[in-house]
Amino acid sequence: MEEKRKHRRRQLTGEIILKKLGGDGEAQTAQIEIHDCSRDGLGFSTEAQLTIGNNYEANLTLWTKEVLHVFVQIVRAAKVGDVFQYGGIFIGMPDSDKMRIEVYETVEDQLKEQEQDS
Repeated sequence: MEEKRKHRRRQLTGEIILKKLGGDGEAQTAQIEIHDCSRDGLGFSTEAQLTIGNNYEANLTLWTKEVLHVFVQIVRAAKVGDVFQYGGIFIGMPDSDKMRIEVYETVEDQLKEQEQDS
């Protein structure tokens, strides 16, 4: 299958803040398992139910243990068993954070090349 994505996808860990941006009420957090992440968005799964079209805050932990605080708009959702799988796009992400994700991609690629050469 031909890859049509603009940017490579990477796996990360993180948490999502379960309070719609601009919404009332107390914010709660839920762990998310990030399946893929690029400079444009991410795909993740969680047991929490989110709403397509809503914007949420999230904290993404890079391999360096650096945490990026981002805003995500949910654009797709599917339920698989007891888990929800979501796709989201980053909104208002500064170029400096996009560059951090790109650096993460570059380092991961180099590490994979070194493993293959060994």
